[in-house]
Amino acid sequence: MQENRRRISVVVRTVCVCLLAVSIPCLLIFNGIQAQKYTALQRDVEALEKRQEELVEQNKKLITDISLLSSSDRIERIAENELGMRPAESDEIVRVEMRDARK
Repeated sequence: MQENRRRISVVVRTVCVCLLAVSIPCLLIFNGIQAQKYTALQRDVEALEKRQEELVEQNKKLITDISLLSSSDRIERIAENELGMRPAESDEIVRVEMRDARK
């Protein structure tokens, strides 16, 4: 009886050692795969950050352009010089009152 227990104990130890021996390389392989995935994700993040910086710079430039193009001095100069317009006299201004049409 005790010999059977000893045999079972030896078999259990052997199986545990074998499982441990097999699990170490599996864990190393898994670690390598995860490292590759992390590296690929890191490259993607860096590319997205670079793209974001480019878009922010482009947005700043566009905001500056909008500011320059919408300045009242520029609009007045184009209206007078290119379109032949002039400032309206006070008697040429017509005021229109809008009533609420939903009533």
